[in-house]
Amino acid sequence: MAAAAKVALVCFLLVALAAAPGAVEAATCSPTQLTPCAPAIIGNAAPTAACCGKLKAHPASCLCKYKKDPNLQRYVNSPNGKKVFAACKARLPKC
Repeated sequence: MAAAAKVALVCFLLVALAAAPGAVEAATCSPTQLTPCAPAIIGNAAPTAACCGKLKAHPASCLCKYKKDPNLQRYVNSPNGKKVFAACKARLPKC
């Protein structure tokens, strides 16, 4: 993994971890569960089977929260984010 990709992945994880403590009301909404998708969303890599599995299993209500979260929406709503959903054949909910 290139240095820039590692930095981007670390940034994504830090943002995800920073957003997680505020999500006390829904313990199942943890953006860190989607970290296998970070290289695909941030770096244009093909999504792995682990990424697709996590994406499909993640509750739609959580994805809607991420789409509205200022710290996370740039990942979920990004062109690469949409490509990952399409490649995984996972539905990006309309919220």
